[in-house]
Amino acid sequence: MGNIIALYEKVYRSLKHEILGGIYKPGDRIPSEKELTNSFKISRITSKKALEKLVEEGIVYRQQGKGTFVSQYKEVNNISPTTSYRKPLFGLIVTNFDDSYSSKLISSIEIASEGQCLIILKQSFGLPEKEEKIIKELLEYGVDGMIIYPAQAEHFSSEILKMVVNKFPLVLIDRSFKGVAATAISTDNVNAAKMGMNYLFELGHEQIGVLSPRTIETTTIKDRFDGIFQAYAERNSMVNRDFWCTKLKSTLSVPGETLEQDVEVITKYLKKHPEITALFALEYHIALLAKRAIENLGRRVPEDISILCFDEPGNTLTGFIFTHLKQEEDQIGSMALTRLLEMVDGEWSYIKEYVPASLVKGNSTCSLNM
Repeated sequence: MGNIIALYEKVYRSLKHEILGGIYKPGDRIPSEKELTNSFKISRITSKKALEKLVEEGIVYRQQGKGTFVSQYKEVNNISPTTSYRKPLFGLIVTNFDDSYSSKLISSIEIASEGQCLIILKQSFGLPEKEEKIIKELLEYGVDGMIIYPAQAEHFSSEILKMVVNKFPLVLIDRSFKGVAATAISTDNVNAAKMGMNYLFELGHEQIGVLSPRTIETTTIKDRFDGIFQAYAERNSMVNRDFWCTKLKSTLSVPGETLEQDVEVITKYLKKHPEITALFALEYHIALLAKRAIENLGRRVPEDISILCFDEPGNTLTGFIFTHLKQEEDQIGSMALTRLLEMVDGEWSYIKEYVPASLVKGNSTCSLNM
């Protein structure tokens, strides 16, 4: 603890000395938390403490989204604070709390927020109109920034566009919108899907079916299809779109069919294409439906048909684990919060960041020659 105090005191005294010495004049912007972290080779928490002390003494003040500035007061012994420091308050909007991706994402952001900010958590249930209502409520409440896992829609909402135009601190998760200069962080879905396809190719599978939700317009699903196309292109092979089943609706945020109806859709699809030896499900819950459909036909996973999917919550009760592409929700959540804190600290940059996924081998795939 003594080392941390000494470091933050060192930064605090250095900045205070420069301000009193006229290096930074009233109204000047002083280095941000990130800049101090880099120049002093310290942690962000340490640089944050140094700035907090300067704010508490009224030597500097903070402006949301712009940075930290030298106040008009220079008599430090009797200085009056121009503003009181408080932790930033952020809104976090996800489609729902139920799926494993969202729950892990929420957990990672909550852990990363410890000691740095406060979070208001809301869910949109995948409804664009509800998402817009929540955004308005959070803005009226006075949040300092937002992290949004957008509703499953092809187009961004007008409220998101307003925040971008007004340069309101905003980070999008798992989605990006063409023509919109908003920071977005997601899994590298293109390379993840390519890696999944290549793994099935390595196992000897060539007749591979693809199962996806109906909303193929979303960035996530579109990127996964792009990865599949690239995998075939690199093998100089043709994609057989007859092997694609993209009409599933039960796994949408607002289901358009029941689970049983989608199982029947997959069952009919498999009967129509008996040559298929492997399925690539672009979502975990679709993989569950596929397994049921295969078993309904009296066939086995993976002996008769292999299944690979995205995500897997880890079902320890049955011991059956799907071979899957694991998304790094912890890293994505932490990165999103860091970017938002930087924006509030006055460091603006519009970037799209992609986090690699990893292939985890489970019980649902095997070599075609077994």
